Amino acid sequence: MGNKITVEVTVYAAIEKVWKYWNEPAHIMKWCQASPEWHVPAAQNDLKAGGTFTTTMAAKDGSMSFDFGGVYDQVKTNDLIEYTIGDGRKVRIVFTHTGDTTNIVESFDPEETNPRELQQSGWQAILNSFKSYTENN
Repeated sequence: MGNKITVEVTVYAAIEKVWKYWNEPAHIMKWCQASPEWHVPAAQNDLKAGGTFTTTMAAKDGSMSFDFGGVYDQVKTNDLIEYTIGDGRKVRIVFTHTGDTTNIVESFDPEETNPRELQQSGWQAILNSFKSYTENN
């Protein structure tokens, strides 16, 4: 599983709002998709070391769906989330905040099926969706 892939975004919102929207299932269901053709009909999140999460991602036309989930390895409120996806890959998310601006850097182990560029663009699209949702709600 070669070098990590990194995506990044700056959200014009205070860390308290960013943290809440990133982690509460009701909000996750509003932003966690890479394109308008997809949605999240279900999300569960037990945000603590050893806690688990599951996000169901589904095509709106009903043609496809899958669960994305894992176990939290480390959680530092408003600063850091590290988790292991169900297939063993690691993800690290760093939140850097100053006033009403929060920078999010997400690094993850690539999977072996899809090209790196596709994985990076998909994760970046989800991050961009988060930025848009958080800044506009």
